[in-house]
Amino acid sequence: MKTIKFAFIGGTGFYDIRNTKIVDQISIETPFGPPSGLISLVELANQTVAFLPRHGLDHNISPSYLPARANIYALKTIGIERLVSISAVGSLSEEINPEDAVIPDQLIDRTYQRVNTFFDKSMVAHISFAKPFCNELSESLIEASENYMNVHRGGTMVVIEGPAFSTSAESRLYQKWGGNIIGMTALPEAKLAREAEICYASLSLVTDNDSWKESDHVSQEKVAAHLASNVTNGQSIIKNLIPKLISPRTCECQNALANTIITKDASVGAVEYARLKSIISKYVQPNTQN
Repeated sequence: MKTIKFAFIGGTGFYDIRNTKIVDQISIETPFGPPSGLISLVELANQTVAFLPRHGLDHNISPSYLPARANIYALKTIGIERLVSISAVGSLSEEINPEDAVIPDQLIDRTYQRVNTFFDKSMVAHISFAKPFCNELSESLIEASENYMNVHRGGTMVVIEGPAFSTSAESRLYQKWGGNIIGMTALPEAKLAREAEICYASLSLVTDNDSWKESDHVSQEKVAAHLASNVTNGQSIIKNLIPKLISPRTCECQNALANTIITKDASVGAVEYARLKSIISKYVQPNTQN
């Protein structure tokens, strides 16, 4: 199969890339179970890119139960180097309005039910996560978005467990912490992408004002009211982004796992090596003795 280097994961409202030719649809089994759905390979801007609907085509997977490890592992297996997450988010700021776009540069993790690493058994790795998004990919995404939406450069996304929206008190607390937007799906995706040495950036499309405005608490009805416009603009941004990603990567993401694996090669058994091969083979030699 041809190596594909660029992928999108579509969130709420993004279940395909419109007006594109589907070259193939791939079903991949991973050591972490099946991904959220088939990975579609589509022709876009004279390139072939991959697309995966995060919640499934029928939106039947809740944020807490997304197969994030399977999704990232499957994309790594087919050669993905750059990954853009498309997500519906709420605003925590007076300056960020529904139907704006935010390209965040920081995260606050408020999830508590999700496995957030590939190294959960007999191996240990400590990645750097001070800058959770790829700056190089984020800059390209900002450039691709500016002609279509009011775009905010940078900002902190608070990631909550969900599926319920925040209480008013929580929303106001996140504002005091420096949160600018709030979502449910960027974690553990961003951490797993870093472990897999995949560049990761977020096209965060604002649908609501979360729960901090007493007169405007978020509801699914309000989210839906702004979703259609966001989806239309997001589709245009996707198509505008592809030509900007022809050049090879120069960022640190491509070597993010270097010198982070503490476990000695001799301690990595054949079963564990096979389970994590797509992630670790660049740095770990298989031990055939155990």
